[in-house]
Amino acid sequence: MTAFPLTWLYAPGDRPPVVAKALTSGADIVVVDLEDAVAPDRKAYARAATAELLAELPPVPVHVRVNALDSPWAGQDLAAVSPAPGLCALRLPKITSPAEIVRIAQHAVPAGLPLYALLETALGVEQAYAVATAHPSLRGIALGEADLRADLGVRHDAGLDWSRSRVIVAARAAGLPPPAQSVHPDVHDLEGLAASCAHGRTLGFLGRTAIHPRQLPVIERAFLPTEEEIEQAETIVKAAAADPGAQALPDGRFIDTAVVTAAQRTLSLARRR
Repeated sequence: MTAFPLTWLYAPGDRPPVVAKALTSGADIVVVDLEDAVAPDRKAYARAATAELLAELPPVPVHVRVNALDSPWAGQDLAAVSPAPGLCALRLPKITSPAEIVRIAQHAVPAGLPLYALLETALGVEQAYAVATAHPSLRGIALGEADLRADLGVRHDAGLDWSRSRVIVAARAAGLPPPAQSVHPDVHDLEGLAASCAHGRTLGFLGRTAIHPRQLPVIERAFLPTEEEIEQAETIVKAAAADPGAQALPDGRFIDTAVVTAAQRTLSLARRR
């Protein structure tokens, strides 16, 4: 898996042909969903089909989003899929406290299995840093914006920006990777998706979850550096190699260690182009 995954494609666990297509879609990570995308009467089938899929190593990393921990299905989900050799990580929805992460990491899954927490309520957002630092197995946090929007009663997208920034800051403060942006629910609105990704990038997101393969190229383009950004990063890294100290470039830009680190990350992302 790339060091900087940019595309995370959800596929419903009760539709194996859709999951199979997702595995060949070009997504960096496929997220098999046992939660919102699966009706209650299909939960058992989705669980069994996913466990069968993960009995062998899939061609790309696979995460599984289990059902909410307070649901009647979560325990069965964890027992069925967490030992599977093909499982890369678990995504835990509707997390509201660090104690939930600790309980799962210590008592419900194999030691060291990577966990990702989805914060989908006001309480979850308030607990972002505590969740992000709850256990070494916690490898990332992200927002679940559909549920959060309903919880907050937000009517306009800008109303979520404070929560987005809080989660991004919490992840960074905890030493976790930048969160992936939440899904864009309209699979036909690629122009709106691109604009939303551009906004998310300015906030500090890196990559995005998707619900249809047609969204993947738009997301990747949005989060890859532009030619101008690559050129600027190359200039910064070259100048830093010649003179490691803080300095001003001929065009007046001041660079220091933080600027050089950002430029190096830009060049790492540019290698995907």
